Amino acid sequence: MSDEVLTFEDLTIDFTVGGTTQRAVDRVSFGVRPGEVLAVVGESGSGKSVTALAALGLLPSNATVGGRIVFGGADVLPMSRAELTALRGRRIAMIFQDPVGALDPVFTIGTQLMEMVRAHQPELSRGQVRERALELLRMVEIPEARFKYYPHQLSGGQCQRVMIAIAVACDPELLIADEPTTALDVTVQQEVLDVLLAMRSKISGAIMIITHDMGVVADVADRVVVMRKGAVVETAGVHELFDRPEEEYTRALLAAVPRGGLRDQAAPDAADDVASALAVNDLVVEYRSRRGRIIRAVDGVSLTLTPGQITGVVGESGSGKSTIGKAVLGLAPLTSGEIKVAGVSLGDASSSALRKVRAGIGVVFQNPAGSLNPRATIGQSIGEPLAVHRGVRGAQLRGRVEELLDSVELPRAWAGRYPHELSGGQRQRVSIARAISLDPALLIADEPTSALDVSVQATVLELFRSIQERLDFACLFISHDLAVVDQLCDRVAVLSQGRIVEHGPRESVLRDPQDPYTIRLLEAAPVPDPAEQSRRRKLRLAG
Repeated sequence: MSDEVLTFEDLTIDFTVGGTTQRAVDRVSFGVRPGEVLAVVGESGSGKSVTALAALGLLPSNATVGGRIVFGGADVLPMSRAELTALRGRRIAMIFQDPVGALDPVFTIGTQLMEMVRAHQPELSRGQVRERALELLRMVEIPEARFKYYPHQLSGGQCQRVMIAIAVACDPELLIADEPTTALDVTVQQEVLDVLLAMRSKISGAIMIITHDMGVVADVADRVVVMRKGAVVETAGVHELFDRPEEEYTRALLAAVPRGGLRDQAAPDAADDVASALAVNDLVVEYRSRRGRIIRAVDGVSLTLTPGQITGVVGESGSGKSTIGKAVLGLAPLTSGEIKVAGVSLGDASSSALRKVRAGIGVVFQNPAGSLNPRATIGQSIGEPLAVHRGVRGAQLRGRVEELLDSVELPRAWAGRYPHELSGGQRQRVSIARAISLDPALLIADEPTSALDVSVQATVLELFRSIQERLDFACLFISHDLAVVDQLCDRVAVLSQGRIVEHGPRESVLRDPQDPYTIRLLEAAPVPDPAEQSRRRKLRLAG
């Protein structure tokens, strides 16, 4: 339609892999109107991200695209490389799902911000370019002192904020945001959504947001497009969709959204004489900056996990959540304090004892694209721990890999696929299958559901519980999603600036918080209710 910023008309996308053609997007038609926020939701593999990538000509060479994609009165599909280059960034910008993979690891974030500004605004002087880059950092709440930081020196949430700053650098007419808040804690998520809405108001730009977080949809969207298996199943205004969904699939999607306060009981506290699966005592982790300054990431943290207990660790990006998990795995420096796994002190153990202990620890990292070997099939990645630690080979290994794929609801035939052939949510399920392959006694889960759509997330949470009942493992569950923590965890530790500010049973911490920081986290958590989110936003802006 002529009044739409971007229009998809009968879009079809086919991928040819190994001589077989598979349709990923089937006759999709919808448009983004000027000044609106359009949310596109659906399960992993439903075609959401592929549809968005087609609008910028970013599909791989094995893709065949049909139909039309109209932007500014012109069809994007037949455009030359030069025309697409002029379009990208300047008029249409995109925030990708994986911020760590999208940022160049060999350049500072300041250099990458300046490059974006300079490429599309060559008339600016070097000083003006630098000042604009600093302004963008301030806009997404990143201190100017981090202008010279490299991506690996930032947390996942901070990297995502840098990507948002790069995307809005040239005030584009349309911003396509692919899971822009996936890696963010609730307070930063709230700030980022405010930034996106402020950008829309400033330049009358439109936003097409692809997300699995129905709380985000309820907070910012004007309209919603629901996709399934490459096709559009429902399009409606946000209030209409949440209050009166027409399609059965939409109703199932909304029913799968985790909601706080629905779980009645936590696991009982363990008896005093039960040996701990994990004991962290006065843990301190420090890093030295390039200029020799000491940065304390974890400051005197103590935690104890007993078998069968899931402890959630929540807090803002950079609060030290992931660093605690890395310290337990031996991937972060232990400055002082003690970490015991199954009674074995990791700081004093021999190499053979450490190898034995680590065989009983499973881990799900925050970034599945970075943690899976791109040169190995997913079957090889899942089976590697079994081959290394237990010597499983041949048909027995293949059978166990197939069982693990079944447990995370991926087809057995996908064992021969590579990570780049899977969506973000599918890759995370592979990571979870790999983590549970050795039936661990302790599982470190760093944002394990952050990349999953709500229906798969519900399945994964159910999977966690069923595995725990079978194996009685302890789990350190690191997450920014308070509804998931409420649904899954027995105890909750709230972390701020490397310190635990509140720790106790889930019911106590989340229903009757005592620390002001915990209260602020709970108030910032989005809920899948447009009316409630609108009320919260008005109160916050009025305050």
